[in-house]
Amino acid sequence: MIRELAPLDLYYLVLAVRWTVALTLLALAGGSIIGVFVAAGGAAHHALPRLLARSYVGLVQGIPLLAWLFIFYFGLSIVGYDLPPLIAATVGFSVYAGAFLGEIWRGALIAIPRTQWEAGTAIGLTYLEQLRHVIIPQAVRIAIPPTVGFLVQLIKNTSLAAVIGFVELTREGQMTTAATFQPFAVYLLVAALYFSLCYPLTRYSRILEGRRRVVR
Repeated sequence: MIRELAPLDLYYLVLAVRWTVALTLLALAGGSIIGVFVAAGGAAHHALPRLLARSYVGLVQGIPLLAWLFIFYFGLSIVGYDLPPLIAATVGFSVYAGAFLGEIWRGALIAIPRTQWEAGTAIGLTYLEQLRHVIIPQAVRIAIPPTVGFLVQLIKNTSLAAVIGFVELTREGQMTTAATFQPFAVYLLVAALYFSLCYPLTRYSRILEGRRRVVR
């Protein structure tokens, strides 16, 4: 039965934001773990880790995110693994985020001048000690702004989880639209809620970029 859009609908949309945030944080955590290995492999001195890292990034970035969600939700169910929507979405987004974060962090690592590595070697630091005390502290300052920028993209991309039945902000908007038949008003509210999540992070990313340019 079609009904009028009510304040209770806005309340449910606001509640759905928590699932958008939760999925983003889970994907960020999983993607960070993968991204560390991708970045380390991509910046390694040996050819094999670099090849594996490039292959992973090429594979993930060459397949649409929506396809990854279908693989983990519908594809695995064919072979007997029925993942709940939250788990399937988390795995899919983690695989996706790992490739992009790995590339961001690899770029930050290789942006450190070679002389910094040589200085660490000259004072007797091992490879891991060079990373810990010399390279990573500098790379983190370079990597934070693009990482925050990618986080904004990740928040918006969580809307794709609606296609596998995960009830986040976009899916809640779809259900509210089906009940009220007022898509313009509903999706205007959905857009405003996404904006309230993404805009502060976008501004923060730009501030960090400006600070990094000043430091240089």
